[in-house]
Amino acid sequence: MSKLILLVDDEESIRISLCGILEDEGYQVLHAENGADALDLIREEVPDIVLLDIWMPGMDGIQTLDRIRNLFPDLTVVMMSGHGTIETAVKATRMGAFDFIEKPFSLDKVLITIANALNFKELRKENEALRQSVQKEHEMVGSSAGIELLRAQVQRVAPASTPVLILGEEGVGKELVARAIHHYSTRRDKPFVSINCMAVPEQLLADELFGHERGAYLGADSQKRGRLDLADGGTLFLDEIQELSLKAQGELLRILTEQCFERCGGSRPVRVDVRVVAASSRSLSQVVKDGLFREDLYQQLQVVPLELSPLRERREDIPLLVRHFVRLFHRREGWEPKTFDDSALACLQTYDWPGNVRELKNIVERILIMAAGPVVTADELPELMPGGSCRAGADEPASMDDEESGIGSLRSARERFERDFIMQVLQQSLWDLDKAATVLEMERTALQRKLLHYGLKPQE
Repeated sequence: MSKLILLVDDEESIRISLCGILEDEGYQVLHAENGADALDLIREEVPDIVLLDIWMPGMDGIQTLDRIRNLFPDLTVVMMSGHGTIETAVKATRMGAFDFIEKPFSLDKVLITIANALNFKELRKENEALRQSVQKEHEMVGSSAGIELLRAQVQRVAPASTPVLILGEEGVGKELVARAIHHYSTRRDKPFVSINCMAVPEQLLADELFGHERGAYLGADSQKRGRLDLADGGTLFLDEIQELSLKAQGELLRILTEQCFERCGGSRPVRVDVRVVAASSRSLSQVVKDGLFREDLYQQLQVVPLELSPLRERREDIPLLVRHFVRLFHRREGWEPKTFDDSALACLQTYDWPGNVRELKNIVERILIMAAGPVVTADELPELMPGGSCRAGADEPASMDDEESGIGSLRSARERFERDFIMQVLQQSLWDLDKAATVLEMERTALQRKLLHYGLKPQE
């Protein structure tokens, strides 16, 4: 389909000559002699490009450009003028014009500018599609009370610049939550830089994080920028932060309080603007008690703590997660789509998923590769699950009928005991959540999720 160009110029001779040239090149052309008519035409049919003259009676080109940017911010506009100045061109560019063409026209210049503008528009569309694809791959999937609470917490904390501490078992999606915080923050257009402190050897971790100056040690022939430098203006995600050495913890504390650090082997403070999001699969409070983590750093990090529930505590999210991973796999591989029937989904809900969401994603991909037919059923799962641990109809999630009748699995019995015990502690503490969380040896946010999960509330 040929591209549509809107030509706006008060000189009829220019409109006629340019229309003829562009139509000969295969473009469709609309034309208007003033800004008001141009806006009316755009409202009827949005063109691919607008060629807009600056000097026109009434509403001039700069005013028309301003109206177009307000009404159609994604529309590509190329300015034209026979009395162009550098100041005018700069002003138009700052207002969002793609380029500036001076009269009298060079035919090659006009055609090249139009081709570049169309290529730029296509590239912007591809980038937006890619951005949305990446965003979908990292979105928080689920409808459980815990996920809904987490989404609300992310939306509230994202606009701030305060540190965030994410706690949860391995594989629950801590980096995914960190990326969501970055995406919804004012830093979204700046870098998101992550480092797994457990994956880097201790002797190299400080160098990886802070970088080094030339001559810092044998073989350091030039300055190296660390992850902190790369994250300047954006977000630095430190996974398994408890693995930082005490010295590196001191440098990180300085970053949080002064927004500066020193590279290895250096003495000059380097200023940075980063938001730190940290994560740990261990209880940092316990690591502090063990003397392996600075308490002052812990207090700085836990301004906003977020605790992620393990998958076994939100089994109702498993069907949604499975469908999400199926879509990602088919989009990536381009294979014929497969589906999981209700029996297969119910079977997957009986497994405790010690590896959490990461394990579920890997198992779903294994099943999609190895299952023969287009529909995956429960009968096919045992041989594809770890240790054949998934059995159709076994250990189904507990229902209220199970609880009332006293019939259910060992897991449902544990849940009934946990619910009754939490209720007893809450009654003894007169529903003071801080006191109850201390007695239960759990974070307050984790207790709040338990209340939502079990539907517990004070009796009126």
